Amino acid sequence: MRTLDEKRRTSSGEHHEADHEPAHGHKIGFIRHYVFSTDHKIVGMQYFFTAFAMAIIGGSLSMLMRLQLGWPSHMWPTLAKLFPKGMAGGIMAPEFYLSLQTMHGTIMAIFVLTALFTGAFGNYLIPLQIGARDMAFPFLNMLSYWVYVLSCGTVLLAFFVEGGAPISGWTAYTPLSAVPDAGPGQALGQTIWIVAIALFTISSMMGVLNYITTILQARTKGMDMMRLPLNIWGMLTSSLISLLVFPVLLGAGVLLLADRLIGTSFFVPAGLVMGEKVIDHAGGHPLLWQHLFWFFGHPEVYIVVVPAMGIAAEIIATFIRKPVFGYKVMAWCWVSIASLSLIVWGHHMFVSGMNPMLGSVFALTTMLITVPSAILTLCWVVSLWGARIQFTTPMMFALGFVSVFVTGGLGGFFLGSAWTDIPLHNTYFVVGHFHLTMAMSPLLAAFAGVYYWFPRMFGRMMNERLGKIHFWITITGAYLVFLTMHVLGIGGMIRHNYDPTQYMFMSRLQPLNVFVSIGAFILAASQLIFIFNFIWSFFRGPQAAANPWKANTLEWTAPSPIPHGNWNGPTPTVYRWPYDYARNDVADDYLPQNATVSYIGD
Repeated sequence: MRTLDEKRRTSSGEHHEADHEPAHGHKIGFIRHYVFSTDHKIVGMQYFFTAFAMAIIGGSLSMLMRLQLGWPSHMWPTLAKLFPKGMAGGIMAPEFYLSLQTMHGTIMAIFVLTALFTGAFGNYLIPLQIGARDMAFPFLNMLSYWVYVLSCGTVLLAFFVEGGAPISGWTAYTPLSAVPDAGPGQALGQTIWIVAIALFTISSMMGVLNYITTILQARTKGMDMMRLPLNIWGMLTSSLISLLVFPVLLGAGVLLLADRLIGTSFFVPAGLVMGEKVIDHAGGHPLLWQHLFWFFGHPEVYIVVVPAMGIAAEIIATFIRKPVFGYKVMAWCWVSIASLSLIVWGHHMFVSGMNPMLGSVFALTTMLITVPSAILTLCWVVSLWGARIQFTTPMMFALGFVSVFVTGGLGGFFLGSAWTDIPLHNTYFVVGHFHLTMAMSPLLAAFAGVYYWFPRMFGRMMNERLGKIHFWITITGAYLVFLTMHVLGIGGMIRHNYDPTQYMFMSRLQPLNVFVSIGAFILAASQLIFIFNFIWSFFRGPQAAANPWKANTLEWTAPSPIPHGNWNGPTPTVYRWPYDYARNDVADDYLPQNATVSYIGD
C-alpha cells in the first residue's frame, strides 16, 4: 500500500515506473483482478451488482406483503409450498408478515440504498472524477466490500434459523428487540440481525474513511475544492454524515446485544411482563434505544439522498448545455444539510411522551433543514430556465428524482410538526412519505446514474427507447402507489397490520389497498425492462464514443477500457470548473476540465 505522499506525487504527474506496469500489459490472475481486487472500479462494480441482488430480494419481500394487504383472506397454495411455516394452509401468518416487513425495510434502507450510492457509484467515480489513480487505501477498500458481503449473507441467514427472521421492524424498537422470548424471530433471528447491522456499520466506516481521505488528499493538480464535480460534493457530504452517525448505531447494537446475551439492562426496564413472565431486568429505558437509533436513522436519509442529489445535479448540469446555476450555493447547502441532520432526530419520537418544549425545538430544526433542500431545488429549476435541455434517458430520470423528492418532501411538513405528526404517526401516510423521499427518489437518481455512466463502465450505450419506457412506467407507478398510501394514511390505515379487513374502519379502504397492490406489481414488473436493457446493452449495445454526452468531468478523459491506474500517462491537469458549457469563444459547446483553451480563429 502506497503512502499518501506517494499518491499525491502520482496524482500530480510524478510517476514511478511501477505505476505504469498494469497499464502496459502486466497481468494478474482472475481471482486477484475480479474477486479480491483493489482496483476501485472493480470494487465499485462489485458493490453495484451485490446491492442490485439485494434489491431484488428486498423488492420480492415487498411483493409478498402487497399480496397479503391486497387479498388478505385469499389462499395461495404455491406460496404454502415455498413457505410451509409462514404460509401454512396458503394463508400468511401475522408473524411471517411482520418478519417480511422487518427484512424488507432493513435490506432496502441499509443493504441496498446506502451501499449503492457511496459503495458503488462512490468507489467507481471518486478517483476518476478527481483525477486520482485509485482510492487512498486500496486494500481497505477491498476489505470494506467483503465485510459488506459478509453482512449481506448474515442478514439473509436470519430467514433460515429456528424461529425465522425478527418481527421488530427495521427500527428494532426495544424492549421487543431486547428480549429473546418476546415473540417469533426474536431469539436467534434478532441476534443475527444485530450482528449483520454491526458488520455493515464496520464496512461503511472503512469505506467512508477511504472516500473522505481520497477526496481531500488525492486530487490531481489544479483540482481545488471549488472545482470538484457536484457528484463528488454529494459523496463527500454523505461520507461525513456516515462517519459521525454509524459509530452511534454500532454502539447501540453492542448495548442491545449485551441486554440480550449477558443480562445487562440498558433498554429493558424493571417490572416488564411478557407472556405472563416477569423479565429479570431492572434500570433500563426503551426510549434510550429510540434516541440512539434515530440519531443514526434520520441522518441515514441524507446519507442516501445527498449523493442521489449529487448524481442528479451532475446529470442535469450536463444536459442543460449551459453553466449550472449556484454551484457554490449547492455545495454549501449540502454542508448545511450534513450539520442540521444531526439535530432533527427527535421528530420521530413526538408520540413517545416528549416534553412539548423539546418537541418544539425538534420541529423547528426539522423545518430549518428544509431550507437548504429548497434552495437546492431552486438552483436546479433556475438552471433549467432558458436551457437547451437534452431529454436523454439519464436526464429524464434526474428530473424525475427532483419531482419525486419535492413531492415526497411536502409530506415532511406534516410529519415534522408534532400537532400533525401525532395523528398521522402510526398510519400509511408515513409509509407513503418515506417511500417517496428515501426509496423512489434515490432509486430514480440511481437509474439516472446507471444510464449516464454505463458507456463509461462498459463501453456500450444502453437503448434509449427502452430507457424512456422504463422511466415513464416507473415514475407513474411510483406516484400512483405512494400517493395513494398517503390517502390510506389520512383514512386511518395502521402500519404494521397484516390484515386491514379485521377492522371495520379500515375495511372500507380495502379497494385502495387492492389498487396499491396492483400498482406495486406493475411498478416491480417494469424493472424487468431495465434488467433486459442492461443485459442486452452489456453484450449487444452499440459501441460508445469516448465522451458520448460531451461532458466536462475527468472520468471521460480516461482511455477505454480504463486501465489499472486510470490513465496511461500523467494524470490530467485541471484548469477550470466542471460546468463550462455554451462558451462562445470555443469551437464546441463544452470545455473539459483538463482542456487547454483553443479559441475560435486561433
